[in-house]
Amino acid sequence: MSSHSKIEKNPKFGHLPLSTSGPLETTLTGSSAFTAEERKTFKLHGLLPPNVQTLEEQVRRAYEQYSSRPTDIAKNTFMTSMKEQNEVLYYRLILDHLKEMFSIIYTPTEGEAIANYSRLFRRPEGCFLNIEDMDRIEDNISQWGEPDDIDLIVVSDGEQILGIGDQGVGAILISVAKLAIYTLCAGIHPSRTLPVVLDAGTNNQELLDDNLYLGLRQPRARGEKYDKFVDTFVEACRRQYPKAYIHFEDFGISNARRFLEKYQPKIACFNDDVQGTGAVTLAAIMAAFKVSGTKWDEARFVLFGAGTAGTGIADQIRDAINQETGKSKEEAGRQIWCVDKPGLLLRSKKDELSPAQMPYARDDSEWEGKSHGDLLSIVKEAKPHVLVGTSTVAGAFTKEVVQEMAKHVERPVIFPLSNPTRLHEAKPQDLYNWTDGKVLVATGSPFPPVKYKGEEYEISECNNSVTFPGIGLGAILSRTRSLAPSLIVAAVKALASAAPVVQGTGPALLPDVTDVREVSVRIAKSVIKASRDEGLAQEKDIPVDDAELDEWIREQMWDARYRPLKPVGEEGSTALARGEAGPAAHRRANFRL
Repeated sequence: MSSHSKIEKNPKFGHLPLSTSGPLETTLTGSSAFTAEERKTFKLHGLLPPNVQTLEEQVRRAYEQYSSRPTDIAKNTFMTSMKEQNEVLYYRLILDHLKEMFSIIYTPTEGEAIANYSRLFRRPEGCFLNIEDMDRIEDNISQWGEPDDIDLIVVSDGEQILGIGDQGVGAILISVAKLAIYTLCAGIHPSRTLPVVLDAGTNNQELLDDNLYLGLRQPRARGEKYDKFVDTFVEACRRQYPKAYIHFEDFGISNARRFLEKYQPKIACFNDDVQGTGAVTLAAIMAAFKVSGTKWDEARFVLFGAGTAGTGIADQIRDAINQETGKSKEEAGRQIWCVDKPGLLLRSKKDELSPAQMPYARDDSEWEGKSHGDLLSIVKEAKPHVLVGTSTVAGAFTKEVVQEMAKHVERPVIFPLSNPTRLHEAKPQDLYNWTDGKVLVATGSPFPPVKYKGEEYEISECNNSVTFPGIGLGAILSRTRSLAPSLIVAAVKALASAAPVVQGTGPALLPDVTDVREVSVRIAKSVIKASRDEGLAQEKDIPVDDAELDEWIREQMWDARYRPLKPVGEEGSTALARGEAGPAAHRRANFRL
C-alpha cells in the first residue's frame, strides 16, 4: 500500500512558488515510508527494512518512544533528535498531540534546554553570528540559500529569554522553537526559514565561568558597537533575502522597542514581546467587551506591570481606542493607568521611566492629595473595566482589589498574565469566587477549568501562538513592505472574531490552540486585505474574492505529510532539493561532529 498519493489541495493555485501540491524534487534518500516505487527509483532496496509504513504508523511508534522518556527535558531532547532525522514526522507527531507537547517544545521546557544549551549540545542548528566577526555577517547569511529561498528569519540576541534572563548563544534555541511554532500553527514552510542568534557576549556569570560554554566568553556589548552589529545583520538580510520577514525575539527591555521603532517603517518586521503579547491580550479584551457591552470611548484600563509586555499591551489598547473612536493617541492614552516598580507612572518620575513608559505617565496634579502608592488605591480612583497583570508579583490581585473593582463595573475583565504559573497575580478560581462568577478571565499560562455553582468554565490562555503565526503568514504571502499598526489591529479583530464567546460556542475569550491553523488562516486573510488596502502589499494577483483568497492561502501552507518525490541530479538542483535550504544548511557543518 502506498504511504502517500498526489494530493492537489487547490489546483487553481498549484502554479504558485509556495504551492504545496504535487511532487517534490530531491537528491536525498531515507525513511521507512518510501513506497515500493520510490524504493526502486531511489535504489533504496537493502537500505531499509522491507515493510512500507504509513505516516500514521510512524507517528504511533514515535509517540511510544516519546512517552518512554522519563523527564520533560529528556522528551525535549528526543524531539530535537527526531526533527533532525525526519521533519515531517516531527511536525505530524506534535500536531497529533499539540496540547500535550506544546510545553515540551516551547515554554517552559525549552527554557531549560536553552539554559543548558552548551551542555546538551549535539550539533548546530541555525546561523551563529558574533559581534567580533561583523565583517563576515553578509557571507555567513548568504550560505542559507538563494535570494528567493528564505521567507522568515527569527533572530534573538539572548538577553531576556523566556523569563530566565541572559542566555547568550543558547538563544539560538528560542529562534528555532519560534520557527517550529510558525510551521505548526500557520504552515510556514520549514525549509524556507532561518533561525539566527546574535552573540554580543553575555552578562550571565555562570556562562562566563563555564568552560563548556559555546558562545563568546566576554561581557555583553553595548552602545555604538552593539547597534552597528544589529544594523549590519538587518542590512545583510535585506540584501541577501529581500522578501524575508524578520521576527525579533527576546531582546532586552532597553533594545526591543527601540529596534522595532527603528526598523518597522523600513522593513516587514515584528517583535513578539512588544506586539504579540499586546495583540493577543487586546483580542481577549475585544471578545470580553462583546459580553460586557463596554464601549471603547468609556473603557478604563489599569495595567499592573509596565515592562516590555505591559507597555506593548498599552500600545495595542491605545491604537484600538484610536481606531474605534477617532480619538487621538494622546487622548486614548488617558484611558490607561500604568503601574510599575516606581508605582503609578507620573510625569514627575520621568528620570525613572523608560521611553516606552513616558506616554502613559499621568499628570501629578490629577493625584494631589490622593494615594497612589498601592494597587488598591489606584483601582479605587480609576475604577477600571479592565485589570491586566504582567508584574510577576504573585497574588497582587487580592480579594480587596478585585472586589473594589467589581463595585464599579458589572463584568470586571481581569487578566493575570505573568509567567510562570507560580507568579500569576491571581488564580482564576479565586476571581470567580470573589466576583460571584461575574469576572471575565484570561491567563498567561494554562489553568484547569473553574467550577462555580455547579458550572464549569474554561479559562482562556493569552497564548501568543494563536496570534503571531497568522500575522507572519499574512505578511509573508502579501510580501508587505512593512507591518503597519493597522495590519496588527486587523489581525486582532480577526482573532477576537474567532473566540468561542463571540461565535456562541462557549465562554472562552480566545480560541483554543488546537484550532490555531484555522485561526491563522482567518488572521492571515485580514492582514493580507489590510496590506493590500494600505498599498503595502508587493505580491501580485492576490485574489479579491473571499473564497478564492481562502484557497490561495491554504494552498501555500505547508502540511506535515509525505508528498511524492521526483529524483533530480546534484548538478543544477536547488538548495531545497539538496536538503540545504534554510535550517537544513547546517548539515554542511556536521561532518566534523
